[in-house]
Amino acid sequence: MEIILAIVVVSAVIFFGALISLGHERQRKAIDGLREQVVFWALQDLRLKREQLRRDVQVENPLNWLASLVSRVCGAKVDLEVLEVVGELPALICLDRNRGDKYLFSPCPPEKIRRTNRTSHGSPSRLSVPAVTLSLPKHIKSHEITALQGGLWFEEEFRQVWKALTELEIEQADSLWLYVALGGV
Repeated sequence: MEIILAIVVVSAVIFFGALISLGHERQRKAIDGLREQVVFWALQDLRLKREQLRRDVQVENPLNWLASLVSRVCGAKVDLEVLEVVGELPALICLDRNRGDKYLFSPCPPEKIRRTNRTSHGSPSRLSVPAVTLSLPKHIKSHEITALQGGLWFEEEFRQVWKALTELEIEQADSLWLYVALGGV
């Protein structure tokens, strides 16, 4: 009789332990579901707030914005003036009035510019910028600028600056390539 009673007690303890475990598992799943919903809500709220703030982003002086970008990336204070806009690449060529260095800004990576330079058949003026840029690899330094160097609102500011200086819409505004020709080569 005592053995049967012990087996019943042990069975009851195991049964209630299993019920408690199942209850805890259901609670854990419910809490995980709540956590996922809170994270989703927080991300959506952040996106809405960011979108509202994005509308307020304005670049007052596009050349100063580019100059400050060059200063952050290259460590040199520059005074830029626009020399030429090349719509085929697209590219924007600026000159530093102080040192005479040339800066080529483009959303195109070096590989695409090299491909464009090799495959383009056009007037020398159209090819002058890529040819000068790519024929002197010793003097040309390239830097990719993203939101890490450009700041929190880099993509929106870049779109505005590009539109203001080139009168062209930019499709992909997540990175900008800076090509530096020291000595105005």
